[in-house]
Amino acid sequence: MPEDWKKAIVIPFLKPGKPPTTPSSYRPIALTSCLAKAYESIINIRLTFTLESEHLIDAHQCGYKKGCSTTDHIVRLEQEIRQAFLHKQFCLSVFFDLEKAYDTTWRYGILRDLANLGIRGRMLNCLHDFLSNRTFQVRLGTVLSRIFVQENGVPQGCVLSTTLFIVKMNSINRAIPRTVMHSIYVDDLQIACRASSLSSCERQLQITINRLTKWADQNGFRFSAQKTTAVLFTLRGLFPEPALKLYNINMPVKQEHKFLGITFDRKLNFLAHINALKAKANRALDVLKVLSHKHWG
Repeated sequence: MPEDWKKAIVIPFLKPGKPPTTPSSYRPIALTSCLAKAYESIINIRLTFTLESEHLIDAHQCGYKKGCSTTDHIVRLEQEIRQAFLHKQFCLSVFFDLEKAYDTTWRYGILRDLANLGIRGRMLNCLHDFLSNRTFQVRLGTVLSRIFVQENGVPQGCVLSTTLFIVKMNSINRAIPRTVMHSIYVDDLQIACRASSLSSCERQLQITINRLTKWADQNGFRFSAQKTTAVLFTLRGLFPEPALKLYNINMPVKQEHKFLGITFDRKLNFLAHINALKAKANRALDVLKVLSHKHWG
């Protein structure tokens, strides 16, 4: 693979509502060669065909998989909560957030996992070459920084990166017991447990959380203790707040959480999601009213 195809131009974009003086407030957008993207697309088609035809990817992973979408996981989670309500149970769910997931992905681990899945020979050599000697420059306006070497992680803005990241996430299902329901969409991980007693839910999920943190340590990942949250779904009026820990830090418990574009609230009436859609529609209508003014529209 030519060296120019391995080079990226990174342009930082300020996130909405974030202070411009903080580096973490910017989202890096990586621009790569168009020829490189075409080449990667060919390799990606062949790789995903093998992974899907041989059923090598976890069935609970719906990210960029043919015939699957975010709707699959949204419906599965809703059904799990509805079943808990039907049997007068608690349903405790944890929504994980991986810190800088793409940037911290262990490259050797990707190649090792590919080999364990049976991807070897020319394909494995091609992917090793793709991940090696990656460089990037940061551009601000017309000014370019010096060239940096990306020593770890999957390259941002590349067609193959998401597939390789999914391969690295594939072994996470071994850390989750069968008694715990889970959903994965690329790097969005959710686990849930329902039971008649809240303590039973807490016990099963805490065991799973401990196993997941161990898996993350072994694979070069780390969960965000601040952004990982829990939601207790129940129709009961009075109940104690669940107590879960991540890295020995008390996990925040919220009344609602946005998962794959849908806001799940504690009683599953979707009022928070409906209100958000209503506000968004009203803003769009306000813009249309201005554009369709009688003097110019």
